[in-house]
Amino acid sequence: MSGAKDDLTKKLHGISRRDFLVTSVAAGTIALLPRWVRAGSAEPYRIGVCLPTTGPGANYSARPIKGLPLIAAQINKRGGLLGKHPIELYFRDTQTKPDVGAREARSLILNEKVQCIIGTWSSAVAMAIQEIIHEHKVLHLAATSNSSKIVNENYTPYSFMFGPNSRMQSGATVVAVAEMIKKRGWNKFVTLGQDYEWGRDSQRVFVSELAKAAPEAKLIKALWCRLGETDFSSYITAIMAMKPDFMFGAIAGKDNETFLQQAKAMGLLKKVAYPGVFLPVTELIQQAKTLPRGIIGINRCPFFANMQYPMMQEYMKIYQAKFGKDDFPDDFACMYFDALNGLDQAAAKAGSVNNEAMRKALTGATIDTCRGKLKFRECNNQLDCPSYVGEVANSKEWPIPVFDPKTLIVVPGDKVWMPSCDEVQKVQKKRS
Repeated sequence: MSGAKDDLTKKLHGISRRDFLVTSVAAGTIALLPRWVRAGSAEPYRIGVCLPTTGPGANYSARPIKGLPLIAAQINKRGGLLGKHPIELYFRDTQTKPDVGAREARSLILNEKVQCIIGTWSSAVAMAIQEIIHEHKVLHLAATSNSSKIVNENYTPYSFMFGPNSRMQSGATVVAVAEMIKKRGWNKFVTLGQDYEWGRDSQRVFVSELAKAAPEAKLIKALWCRLGETDFSSYITAIMAMKPDFMFGAIAGKDNETFLQQAKAMGLLKKVAYPGVFLPVTELIQQAKTLPRGIIGINRCPFFANMQYPMMQEYMKIYQAKFGKDDFPDDFACMYFDALNGLDQAAAKAGSVNNEAMRKALTGATIDTCRGKLKFRECNNQLDCPSYVGEVANSKEWPIPVFDPKTLIVVPGDKVWMPSCDEVQKVQKKRS
């Protein structure tokens, strides 16, 4: 635990000392308390942030961890939520383990008295946290983990999802891949997925939806790798031996970077098409020199496709003012920023920071985001947000590779989510 705490401290060190007191209030907890509180302020609004600083999801958590204090400070300059409830942030490391995530969520609620939990990476961890937040009627803002079960089978009215869920993301990939199948005459494919909740769910939805959109393409093999895999050579060799026309991957986090590097080195990407690889801005930054140009990727909230929106312009401005022009808010940072700003808008709409009042205010609400105005689906609290599919290319405007605007397909959320609320409600868990 001390190692994880040290890692959190390093990520937060020096981030917001002008705006926050960085303090350790309990074992494993780093708290950011507003340095300045206006006279007449009411009780602070306490938010638990559950993200891994170690393990496969750590690279997707770094920018949200260092960026959230910037948005909280911005809201606190107005006095906080409703102009009088300054935001306090309490960080905990989930270690990408469901039992640890559930334990930390319970501790944050009981010991730190948080009123909302934001996070986490790994849908299995998020679903474990859902049981705790539902028990205590605490708001939960999911901004990274995106298994469709979070808003469908494991639904609780206290969870809100700020990115496309796995069904929507896989559905968007199907739209692009089905078009390629018809143009290129592909008829056989393999899948490789991480063997945990998100990987299984993404693969299942892709295969079932592609069977409807392009039945001529047949799945010849489904391969599964463990979370945290470091050697993909046996998988790559097996895929090349089967000679599929294309492959679908459900691989994220550090594992995704490792797979792409090994696939490129072994020649897989020259022999087998790999459309729809998950390529958030994190990967575009980290693999800027090595990522094959022309590869077709998908991401959830890329800044380069949304610079027309004032909120994205503002995120970029405050983020780069703090971390420099060579750093960019990735998809995850932007979705966490939207989650915090969504909470601010919910308080304003409710006229209260009471949990039940804010839950009702967010349910079915249309909020301003860095992707424009988006609405929550009333039957499951899924934000109607798009997925982005495009070809990786160098850019004259940005110092990192981005999706070529000429190839970019923006797939609206409501085109690929579970079609009707009746279908959603049939699969939802019945909770008290």
